[in-house]
Amino acid sequence: MPRPVTRRTALQTGAVLTLAGSTLAQPKRDEAAAKPPEGYADQLSYAPGDPVNLHLSGTPCDLEIVRLGAKTKSVWKKAGVATTVHDTPTDASANGCRWPVAVTLTVGADWPSGYYECRMTTQPPGQKAATGTLFFVVRPATPGKASKILLQLSTNTYNAYTNFGGYSLYAFNGRHKVQGRRVSFDRPQHSQFKQWELPFLQWAEKAGYALDFAANSDLEFRPELLKTYKLVLSVGHDEYWSAPMRDNLEAFIDTGGNVSFFSGNTCCWQVRSEDKGRALACWKQSFGDDPAYKTGKFAALSTLWSHHLVSRPENALTGVGFLWGGYHRSHGQHMDGPGSFTAHRPDHWLFAGTGLKRGDTFGAKLPGYKVVGYECDGCELTWKDGLPFPTHADGTPKSFEVLATAPAKWHPDDCEWYDKWAKGRTGNAVIGSYTRGGTVVTVGTTDWSHGLRGGDPAVVRMAKNVLDKLGG
Repeated sequence: MPRPVTRRTALQTGAVLTLAGSTLAQPKRDEAAAKPPEGYADQLSYAPGDPVNLHLSGTPCDLEIVRLGAKTKSVWKKAGVATTVHDTPTDASANGCRWPVAVTLTVGADWPSGYYECRMTTQPPGQKAATGTLFFVVRPATPGKASKILLQLSTNTYNAYTNFGGYSLYAFNGRHKVQGRRVSFDRPQHSQFKQWELPFLQWAEKAGYALDFAANSDLEFRPELLKTYKLVLSVGHDEYWSAPMRDNLEAFIDTGGNVSFFSGNTCCWQVRSEDKGRALACWKQSFGDDPAYKTGKFAALSTLWSHHLVSRPENALTGVGFLWGGYHRSHGQHMDGPGSFTAHRPDHWLFAGTGLKRGDTFGAKLPGYKVVGYECDGCELTWKDGLPFPTHADGTPKSFEVLATAPAKWHPDDCEWYDKWAKGRTGNAVIGSYTRGGTVVTVGTTDWSHGLRGGDPAVVRMAKNVLDKLGG
């Protein structure tokens, strides 16, 4: 039965107490924070003049769209957007939320190419304000006009790690620790932009470099973009690539285009774009359940590019791969590692102006800004007279030159499913370069931009050498 209201329970609950016909106002409880609005855009990238449909769920909110970079620039605002809280379908992870369009806007002709964040702020009565975000990319109105350098953002990787709706392409953050096989872009995304690409962009813009922007999928669905650029960049954690993405970038290199991978764990997993690019499929360790396996199309398996059934190691594109790299200062591997590279061939143009000599270390002078970290790529090496050389047995191009290395290692449990693997093998993060039509430079680590953020002299100079020589 209901408990009688006493002075003690009324004060505890914040109720209004009536005594002898008089009303005593009780102290207000601390305002609870509102639930942030959630949402997603109907496309990953747009050009100036394109309509943008925003699918939102939450209480009525104010919207502001800003471009992130060396400076944050506000380009659009709208107050009092009428939206409501929508249910999340049980299959949202794979097939999207199917929320209705809450607002439509047009990309301004004066919006520079870049990464745009839509900030959605709500404050229901009696609650603290809360802000949610979504993102989209604006491509240049005229590709290659303002810059000859294209930064393609790792939007496939953002989606792969997003577990909204219950599942990602990983078990660690999946419902009941279950790994998904397909992930939709039509759901709120957990962007990794601020962790890796933003520090690179902030450094570049402060240093006077103009960049154009695209999403991963633009390499697949808009390959004509590439022909207008001298240099294409991959920055940070660029892990998930479709076959058309890779085909188009390799064709760009073959015809004289340059690429720099300021990234690690790059092009590790093959994915298939579905629903016109609004979803990604990747069966990973369960490649035997992939429809491509059942039809004998092994080259199309959505598993490791370096898997022997796919037979197309990422080394052939980047010069290095995760199979011969691994972790440094993460996943329990090399946790006391220095986070620095050792220079082996300092006469190479990449080291010009650094003052480095053979055997010098670089990239970890400032605490908290170490460049070798998280996930690293390398190649099979043989050592002669104290210098490393690629064996080329792993697909590394014949002209690839190893410039610097750092130790890296896979976690032993990561390779249990891979049937041609030497368990416990130690690899390396490898900086190197090769030329095949165009020139390709790789740094073999996800964390290069951390060194730029910290202002490490050698890291900064090497990045400038790449942009000046290959993008000028």
